[in-house]
Amino acid sequence: MAQPVVLGRTPRLLLCQPAVTDADALFAFMGDAEAMRYTQRIESPAQMREQLAAHEAQRSRVGYAPWTLRRIAEGDVVGWGGIYDDPFDPGWGLEVAYFFAPQVWGQGYASELVAESARQADIAGLPRLRAFSHPSNRPSQRVLEKSGFGCVDFVAAMNRQLYERTADSGGG
Repeated sequence: MAQPVVLGRTPRLLLCQPAVTDADALFAFMGDAEAMRYTQRIESPAQMREQLAAHEAQRSRVGYAPWTLRRIAEGDVVGWGGIYDDPFDPGWGLEVAYFFAPQVWGQGYASELVAESARQADIAGLPRLRAFSHPSNRPSQRVLEKSGFGCVDFVAAMNRQLYERTADSGGG
């Protein structure tokens, strides 16, 4: 198996360019109905590969796409996320999202990822970064709030709270 292309890191995570070979490991949790109960579940490994390809195409166009997240110590794939411009739901601008395998929930990985995403947004001079959270997903909301995001709207059509972090409000 080829070595992952590391694009960044947090204290405990490698932020890797997604590869087609990551699809099965990502689908293991992104295809799980319980793990994805607050967001959209991926229906098949083929759909996971389509997601990876579409987001990587976005990276080449806008400079941002989710990373495959690997624990540094173990090397295993435990998540997918980061800054991106969603090719499947355009028009929201750059946002941060995070999806983690249930076995690592509650260990602070999402907070590490969002903090690093916010730091990179500040370095790049991005004026605004958005995120969405299901109204019942309080742990996700706390992750966003710790990194300077505030709830600015409820998007009824999506049943999601819209969070925003601006250079003036959260950093930069």
